Amino acid sequence: MKRAWNDWGIVIASGLLIALSWATGQEWLMIGAAVVAGYRIAITAVQALRVRNVSIDLLVTVAAVGALFIHNYWESAAVTFLFALGKGLERATLNKTRKALSDLVDAAPETATVMRDGVPVTVEVWELAPGDIVLVRNGEQVPVDGRVVTGHGGVDEATITGESLPAEKAQGSETFAGTWLRSGVLQIEAVNIGPDTTLAKIIHRVEEAQDDKAKTQTFLERFSRWYTPGVIVTSVLVGLVTRDIELALTLLVISCPGALVISIPVSIVAGIGRSAKDGVLIKGGEYLETSAKVDAIVVDKTGTLTNGRPELTDVVVLDPAYTEADVLRLAARAETASEHPLADAIIRGAKERGLQVVMAEKSEPIAGKGIRTHVEGRTVAVGSADLLDARPDDAHVAAFNEHGKTAMYVGVDGAAIGIVAVADTIRNDAAAAIKALHARGVKVIMATGDARRVAESVAAQLGVDIVHAELMPEDKLAIVKGLQAEGYTVAMVGDGVNDTPALAQADIGVAMGAAGSPAAIETADIALMADDLPRLPYALGLAQRTVRTMRVNIGIALVVVATLLAGVLFGGVTMSIGMLVHEASVMLVIGIAMLLLRPTLKKEPVGAAAVPSPIA
Repeated sequence: MKRAWNDWGIVIASGLLIALSWATGQEWLMIGAAVVAGYRIAITAVQALRVRNVSIDLLVTVAAVGALFIHNYWESAAVTFLFALGKGLERATLNKTRKALSDLVDAAPETATVMRDGVPVTVEVWELAPGDIVLVRNGEQVPVDGRVVTGHGGVDEATITGESLPAEKAQGSETFAGTWLRSGVLQIEAVNIGPDTTLAKIIHRVEEAQDDKAKTQTFLERFSRWYTPGVIVTSVLVGLVTRDIELALTLLVISCPGALVISIPVSIVAGIGRSAKDGVLIKGGEYLETSAKVDAIVVDKTGTLTNGRPELTDVVVLDPAYTEADVLRLAARAETASEHPLADAIIRGAKERGLQVVMAEKSEPIAGKGIRTHVEGRTVAVGSADLLDARPDDAHVAAFNEHGKTAMYVGVDGAAIGIVAVADTIRNDAAAAIKALHARGVKVIMATGDARRVAESVAAQLGVDIVHAELMPEDKLAIVKGLQAEGYTVAMVGDGVNDTPALAQADIGVAMGAAGSPAAIETADIALMADDLPRLPYALGLAQRTVRTMRVNIGIALVVVATLLAGVLFGGVTMSIGMLVHEASVMLVIGIAMLLLRPTLKKEPVGAAAVPSPIA
């Protein structure tokens, strides 16, 4: 803040001296204006020279001092005043592009209400320790990463995931520091505090990412290290040949590559800042540029395209003496004695349909076939046809299997009364995400360890371009390498240990639902904080917009320099006009980059119900 006031104080003082000089005709006031506005520029130029860096500030300093020596006081004052004004405006607008980071920093809580011997006590956040029970009331900020011990409420997690709708929290739910309780009261057991919270890790990642340099930026910085000394040498030669010192000094001013140098970092800061605000963390400028070129995405199936856990999808009645509710209730009661992964799906399905599920009386698990239990004085079996006295027509089961579902007979006293089918379900947002990726010209490849019929069923419903199934981790790695060998820029989306080799090989590794995984935040090239697949095409789209902005800004900078150079050679462009146009071009490229800060994330419409998807 103090530096900002100093900047604007210098600009105001210099401007007043120029105005007084015009009003009184006193040239010494114009010299004073040049000194007031130029002394800090000269100091910066000298500091840069000490580290062997020929900066833009040196060009301006040489031009201003030279103009004083040839008694062109107005030009010297105008050049330094306009440069100082431009620097002040540049800092102010750059601060706006970093607003997403400052908002995150401001979101970090400073105090917490902790329960001490059953009494709520307000303490500083740094005084907390893991295991403390923190009380959060309606309208208060959650101060820790933790788990809800008691209470129920809606938490605004926009600072972490970018989601605008409050997330419902109850006992056992995960919470994040920096979020806001919008309804209810919660008691939360602290797990991570201070620098170990997800919010702190996000802030650290965004700070690093905004300072990370894109390949284009690195190239331009190397270019400017040679360009600026080249301008000085050229100007000296022009002055010696033409004996026109003013022309040489004007060349120094109009050749300043300010807009060219600032065009890349300001775009990167704005793009990464916008994505962070929308719950997408991009590792840095280099990864932003690479993401813009992605034209193939390899995705795992389970947990990425599907919800990752089996759900009850169908109940079929084979015996008219029973209803669907009867079949499902008996199946669920039998499965209470089972430890099979599919048992929970049947029990949950029954409860969701309002059925009462009571524990089975006796049970007899039969390896590889299912389970046989005693329910209400009858023998109830759930599993394969081998558990029945007479084998029924397998047409229904075959149809379910064809669609990638796992179907099980429900039998009573050895006779089949119905079938229950279970499957993983396709995520509601998966189809919209793949459609958006296709719209951007991205090929979508599924790579899964699941059975081929399972994978192909999901792919057919979602419109996946290529399916690879029954894979080992090394097979996924080979797929990524193969795509890269064909010339594709490959992104890999995965969430399991078996995906790690392929994630490391891919040009861009993507972690989804990273809010609950500090490791993913630190290691992924792109981390989608919310478990929201459409954020992926959004991230790629933002990367493409950022790179387009960089190119537009570079083009503007080059055109401005070329135009000014032509103006000097053919007459009409003075030092002051050159500096005015130069600073205007700097503000223009910053303004264009700031357009990236506009919110563009839109929620894709999704179906009201999950689409059945197979389970291996």
